[in-house]
Amino acid sequence: MSRTSRIVVGIALLFQCTLLIAKPLVIAHRGASGYLPEHTLEAAILAYSQGADYIEQDLVLSKDGVPVVLHDIHLESVTNVEQVFPKRARKDGRYYAIDFTLTELQTLHKHERTDAQGQQVFSGRYQGMSTFKIATFEQHIQLINQLNRQFKKQVGIYPEIKSPAWHKTQGADISQIVVDILRRYDLDRLESNVFVQCFDFAETKRLRNELGVKVKLVQLIAENSWAESTSDYNYLRTASGLAEIAKVAQGIGPWMPQLFDLQAMQPTQLASLAKQQGLQIHPYTFRADALPEGLTTQSTLNILFNILKVDGVFTDFTDVVISHLDATKQP
Repeated sequence: MSRTSRIVVGIALLFQCTLLIAKPLVIAHRGASGYLPEHTLEAAILAYSQGADYIEQDLVLSKDGVPVVLHDIHLESVTNVEQVFPKRARKDGRYYAIDFTLTELQTLHKHERTDAQGQQVFSGRYQGMSTFKIATFEQHIQLINQLNRQFKKQVGIYPEIKSPAWHKTQGADISQIVVDILRRYDLDRLESNVFVQCFDFAETKRLRNELGVKVKLVQLIAENSWAESTSDYNYLRTASGLAEIAKVAQGIGPWMPQLFDLQAMQPTQLASLAKQQGLQIHPYTFRADALPEGLTTQSTLNILFNILKVDGVFTDFTDVVISHLDATKQP
């Protein structure tokens, strides 16, 4: 590449990054999951039509090594696996996606998320009996690519690599498989409309340093008590921890209460410290039907966009967030 070409590319990337910072991204959390069963192709289509900038895909592996779009490594909370394969649970009583081939997984019907007692977690959400299926990562990529082509838009994807350390104990390298797919679709580029996220900081570093990905990375930040990984999230929220993240990632995905103390009704230091490292901030998850106690939709979104000035937000309700941004004339 000539010096002139490098300068042109550099200016284009700088312009893109400026746009990302100036206009908050609306990230469809598991698709339009406030209205349709999460992570289905139908939920992705609805989120697209509502105007999402990015659509999220949580990824786990099937028995034959295919990344499928599911939030959990288990199946029973979002499918009818107990009825279709009643004898396939492990000793802990759970049904694991990795114990089923893709063909078997796609015989299941997806439904609204239920709890351990079989009750719908969000009671006001979709209550119909339509047939929804588990989709693969590639099906989501192809769907969004075709919608972008037809509508001349650039809606991006936002895959999460789920439980990479656990997958390794099952003999599978989910990160390598996901990276191979991104490269097959020519998406492993910094300028692609793609963010790859992971809760496991060791894996985020591996993606950048060992697997050599060029795509934008986001380090998700949980609470240590959640046991999402062996990462020390308390440390990652410090100035030193964020400096380490900035060496390999473009942003962080914190839990909203980590950014704003709801008791004191004031920001924590996290947003300020992250911005000092040049990290984008994409908190999770705005749910219009599960707002923080004492807050309204407007006040919650005002905290996120006007007080914290986050760069984007994960939401089950793309339409609600976009309506707020339009009404408040965010840049």
